[in-house]
Amino acid sequence: MKHLKFVFLILISISTSIACDSNGSDDEEPEVLNPLEAHTALNVSYGSDSDQVFDLYLPANRSSSTKTIILVHGGGWSSGDKEDMDDFKDFILDQMPSYAVVNMNYRLADQTNEAYPMQINDITSVVEFIGENEDYYTISDDIGFVGASAGAHLSLLWSYGFDSANQTEMVCSVVGPTNFTDPAYLDNTNPILQALLNNLGIDTSTAYLEEISPYHRVTISAPPTILFYGGEDPLVPTTQGTDMQSKLAELNVTHEFTLYPNEGHGWVGLNLLDTSVKLKAFIETHL
Repeated sequence: MKHLKFVFLILISISTSIACDSNGSDDEEPEVLNPLEAHTALNVSYGSDSDQVFDLYLPANRSSSTKTIILVHGGGWSSGDKEDMDDFKDFILDQMPSYAVVNMNYRLADQTNEAYPMQINDITSVVEFIGENEDYYTISDDIGFVGASAGAHLSLLWSYGFDSANQTEMVCSVVGPTNFTDPAYLDNTNPILQALLNNLGIDTSTAYLEEISPYHRVTISAPPTILFYGGEDPLVPTTQGTDMQSKLAELNVTHEFTLYPNEGHGWVGLNLLDTSVKLKAFIETHL
């Protein structure tokens, strides 16, 4: 499966004044980072596994009300890297510079490690890390998510089913699976698709399929949600988006939904520009 890659058309002009951590410094770590200065820290460890790292981008002139956008990459739950979300990261830093950004990696599924609940646990660890260090970073513990493909599924699932502290103020799904009880998945014999789904440890029980489906975990208290889907996506059936939109409407959850009828598992050009404009407006309204 090709990694989902978005190339934003808006000119990226991120200031070169962003301060990066220096490796091998003998200086003592300050009790609190200077909130007047921008700060970047790459590959911050939040667990013992080499994949449990994230990149952190803190804006200048931040305060205890500064909120964080967490980016979650795709890759069929078994591949991908936070670098796949660099275009989203650059777009946010350039167009919405008042937000902190966390671009996270998570442990990948393999023959001995199923994606669920491992990857949900990793998101929990990142959120807890942010909360434990909010005074040091001078940020709020309020968060939003932008996820792509499998990362969108994880973002929705965590926000709907695992955010016990109600920290999530918005969540974005770009071509994310939402409902594994959908006949479009259950009756699909595509071996590539089935191999991807097996990374979740999917069994045939309705209870399990509902447990890992944002569609079945969403409630009336879900955070505002924005959805983007392609009408010709070979990996994520259109019904994954349209049914999720209907469920959000039924529950009266604030949401927006865009379907690009002629697009697949990702897009460029004017439709990408449309996505970026809508996403920016949604983030600034709800986060």
